[in-house]
Amino acid sequence: MTTEESTNKLSVHGVPVVDIDSHYTEPADLWTSRAPGKYKSLVPRVEERSGAPLWIVDEDIDFGPLGFTVVKEDGSKAYGTIGLTTYEEMDAAATDPKARLKLLDRLGISQQIVYPNVVGFGSNRFMDISDKGLRTVCAQVYNDALLELQSAGEERLFPQAVVPFWDVKEAVEEIERVCGDGQLKGITMTDSPDQFGQPFLNDPYWDPFWDTCVQLGIPVNFHIGSSSSSTGNMLWAGYGPERSLAITSIALFLGNFRVIINLIFSGLLERYPSLNFVSVESGIGWIPFLLEAMDYQFEETVPSERDLLKMKPSDYFKRQIKASFWFEDFGPRAAIETIGEDSVMFETDFPHPTCLYPKAQEHITEVLTDLDEGVRRKVLHDTAADLYNLPEIS
Repeated sequence: MTTEESTNKLSVHGVPVVDIDSHYTEPADLWTSRAPGKYKSLVPRVEERSGAPLWIVDEDIDFGPLGFTVVKEDGSKAYGTIGLTTYEEMDAAATDPKARLKLLDRLGISQQIVYPNVVGFGSNRFMDISDKGLRTVCAQVYNDALLELQSAGEERLFPQAVVPFWDVKEAVEEIERVCGDGQLKGITMTDSPDQFGQPFLNDPYWDPFWDTCVQLGIPVNFHIGSSSSSTGNMLWAGYGPERSLAITSIALFLGNFRVIINLIFSGLLERYPSLNFVSVESGIGWIPFLLEAMDYQFEETVPSERDLLKMKPSDYFKRQIKASFWFEDFGPRAAIETIGEDSVMFETDFPHPTCLYPKAQEHITEVLTDLDEGVRRKVLHDTAADLYNLPEIS
């Protein structure tokens, strides 16, 4: 493939596209092929249970199905399911980096940020493991696999490190180990360590962690569903699995509504003005309302508790928080100016049930054509490339 052909194939409107949210369907031997000897029989492994493959940890901890992959091996998409049952049914691009690169070529994607599946989107599933030593080994082995995935990705795949947040000292050591010297380009973090007996994120307990993120120059990603919060109370009675999946998928956005408000009103962004956060897979159409609501309530109801906030809440958002869209039509057309053109990025969510597959390029063209060329380039490439410190590719 010539440079010109590659550039045309991996761009939209002449802009190389960075997809800031995709997922890695972990291969069956991810842990067992890398774990230290005494842990090989305890780390996550795939076993047949009740006629279906499941991830099992330790003696008998059920980590659930293989993932949330709905893109099939023939390239079609399965509807009405949270995920295919076996690896054989799935598109190899869900698991294999070489196949993923070929998929990116077909979708017109230049580079891709990659998140976990089975371990939870913010390492939260690791907390099902009671043995803290095993829990930490599982996180470390996972990050080792991510370093290999990034190497195999030919400067196009950039998985985000998982964090052993159950111990702040271990968390600092691990992100230094895997993100130092420009290795992995960011981390994915739970938005609710308090649900696991840890302090809230604005507590001084976390200061060494935030200090390390600043020193390494890495963004902190909050992917929806990165806590143990259940969305079950969002559901009325009588729903089948398809409507339940739809409602749950929508309800997950509310978790990031919560984390954005608290990042700002806690004063954390005032204390760490160079630290960047990303609201991942939460959409953007609702953000103008949130910004307006925060500014209004700050002026109307906070007459004296202002020492921690030197600016309007919306100004903190525009300075330090990014968000992403995929399926939306309204948000990209109507909300980018209000949110701030430097705060919006693009994603596909491949290979999950709601992913923008297989028509990523068509959707981009439809919703971004009318935008100024400079704004379009920021949304599709420049903001993400700068935030994640991505290399230029030919």
